[in-house]
Amino acid sequence: MELKKDSNAVSIDMLLIVHSEKRRAAQGTHSDRQADPGALPQRRGGLQGVRNGIRRWQKFEGNDVHGTQLTVEVHPRDAMPQLLKKFSLAKRLQSDKNGNTRPRQPGTKDAHAYPWDRSSLKSMPLDLRQFEKLDTYASQVTVKSGLDELVSDLLQEAHSDLERVRVIWIWICHHIEYDVEAAQEKDRQAFKPTDILRTQKTNCDGYAGLFEKMCRIAGVHCVTVPGYSKGFGYQTGQSFSGEFDHAWNAVYLEGRWHLVDSTWGSGLVDSSTSKFTFLYNEFYFLTHPALFIEDHFPDNKNWQLLKPPQSLRQFESNMYHKSEFYNKGMLSAHPETSVLRTVNGKATITIESRAPTLFMFMLNGKQEHGLLSLRKNGMKLDIYPPAVGTHKLQIFAKGNSDIYSSVLEYTLKCNYVDLSVRLPTELHQPVGPSWFSEQMGIVKPSHPDPIIHTSDGRCSVSFDVEEGISVLASLHGDEGPITEETQRRYIFQLQREKRAELKVQLPQAGKFALKIFVKKRLEPGNYVFVFNYLLCCTNTKVNWPMFPESFGNWGQDNELLEPLSGVLPANRNVSFKLKLHGVAKALVKGQDTWPLTLNQEGYWEGSCSTAGCREIYVMVLENANHNFYSYILKYKVNAQ
Repeated sequence: MELKKDSNAVSIDMLLIVHSEKRRAAQGTHSDRQADPGALPQRRGGLQGVRNGIRRWQKFEGNDVHGTQLTVEVHPRDAMPQLLKKFSLAKRLQSDKNGNTRPRQPGTKDAHAYPWDRSSLKSMPLDLRQFEKLDTYASQVTVKSGLDELVSDLLQEAHSDLERVRVIWIWICHHIEYDVEAAQEKDRQAFKPTDILRTQKTNCDGYAGLFEKMCRIAGVHCVTVPGYSKGFGYQTGQSFSGEFDHAWNAVYLEGRWHLVDSTWGSGLVDSSTSKFTFLYNEFYFLTHPALFIEDHFPDNKNWQLLKPPQSLRQFESNMYHKSEFYNKGMLSAHPETSVLRTVNGKATITIESRAPTLFMFMLNGKQEHGLLSLRKNGMKLDIYPPAVGTHKLQIFAKGNSDIYSSVLEYTLKCNYVDLSVRLPTELHQPVGPSWFSEQMGIVKPSHPDPIIHTSDGRCSVSFDVEEGISVLASLHGDEGPITEETQRRYIFQLQREKRAELKVQLPQAGKFALKIFVKKRLEPGNYVFVFNYLLCCTNTKVNWPMFPESFGNWGQDNELLEPLSGVLPANRNVSFKLKLHGVAKALVKGQDTWPLTLNQEGYWEGSCSTAGCREIYVMVLENANHNFYSYILKYKVNAQ
């Protein structure tokens, strides 16, 4: 059949295909057929639609052709008919009693096992790299007139139902702002799609409604699902009742229902300022139902898409893992409860991750009162609340990005405080060597555990240092004479080939943080903190002095055997023994000058008198042809 219209007429072929299909027994089997969201793209018709290769299909079923389906395809004259997909149309839709088509309700085929099997964050296999060009295109599409044209523009680069859903999702997440004021109103207002496009702001109902409307225009089956959520304003352990506070969507793709939340995919609300910020979150696109249930509880349990479904009480009491928990590669956390109670003043949390990850924590907004040690696939945190009562514990993870994100929150209840466990304020995280310290060039530590106990207030810590790495250490405590100027004077650093040794003397009993920093020698910049040890001493008689002060010419390969104390007794002869590299002469200078001699073992030895001195210096001559001596060590002399 050929049609013509005026001078601008377009010739088309009308291909009539009769497809016979045996009708199933009249027991409602037709209504049990699965819907396919891509079956009927509802796009603009007419000749312009033909020019664009857009096809419209209609199904005619008359009483006189019982059991026969007539499909009419309109396409350009030279175009090849694409009929395979159309033949299965009747199987992909189900009809109500009035004959209107609708997507089927979720059933056993849609259900995923609970708890999560760790297989994927998505409810269907996806390679997000395939969406890179599509996402870029969708995010740059602008509104020209109405919703139909917007969807038509978006679908220009979408060639499957999955891609149609994707472009709609990307566009909404990058263009529609969450209306905080509207969301906080007692009576949640209804947003029309036209108003949303005009203001580009809406609440969760508007997001879900717009997403559903755009999917329907694109021919994708989509429904809005109301329910409860653990979103903005959620308090750990709270219960839910009354009116539902959120809405999201379910889309039908490849024979199964899948869940999306474009509200939470678009950004977040700052709890302190109540302002919305666009921050795309991939997690809420086709989320695995066993993960979606963490913060979404639908009004109809079937929309959980879980087997078995969870009860509201389970939803309220289950541990809430934020989306960043999974985005950052976390797998599990123990204990699996959002409310923790201390045992003998202590609570322990462990996290398992897919790969090595950096963590930090905050107790009541401060990085204090805890020991966080890194593991190859996770971390362990021992927390010691400083007071009886209820505390807020937040755990952050870094993942592959440069930013730490909150992944877990606990309510910590403490009914007993162990006063013997008072951690230094300057004890930063992590504590103890780990994969991270190895990555930073510190390997084979003498003390693999994060806590070192010393009975006499002294200890020696050593480790191998990769070539080109410089190490710096400092000691920090909450009591005693340690200040910013002297915090390195209780540590004396020695270097023997590739192995560094830190000799530590504590000024008094207590707990101290021994902080380790590294820096690449040939690169500019500051030293970077790597980890620290917790040093513990209960001996109240401990009162070690500082080590001597070293200057820039004190080489890393030098070694000091005696005297190790930086404070020398008055009116005494004091012996000196050092190993110095690349030195022509060495001497000790006080009231007078005493030369040091080089013995057969390679040590410079000698002695000096402290009489009449307030300070003693060790000096070296590096070049025998010069007469300039450099200061390398400085000692103080006790007052007489």
